[in-house]
Amino acid sequence: MQIVLTVVIGVLYGAGFYMMLRRNLVKLIVGIVLLSNGANLLIFTVGGRLRRGDPPIVPVGNGMAADMANPLPQALVLTAIVIGFGVLAFALVLFHRVYRVVGAEDLDAMSGSER
Repeated sequence: MQIVLTVVIGVLYGAGFYMMLRRNLVKLIVGIVLLSNGANLLIFTVGGRLRRGDPPIVPVGNGMAADMANPLPQALVLTAIVIGFGVLAFALVLFHRVYRVVGAEDLDAMSGSER
């Protein structure tokens, strides 16, 4: 399971960096989203114990179970999802404003409009 997630994380990071290096604002925003999703999967993978059926909460009277799911990666990923959504919303609003002012989504055309 971890090998599959490692490959998926590598693909997400590679695609995210590739999209961010393109000369287009829409592809830049898509690259940021791919990187944030890759980071969330990375946190889950590094947190370990990725097995189906592990209870997130230990039943009363059992003490500490050895196969209990770790809540810390879950909390970190939940926080990262909220922050990533905020960054995405800000980037979309910023893109909309830049497109209305400049009239282009290509970064080369934007740098030419500053002159």
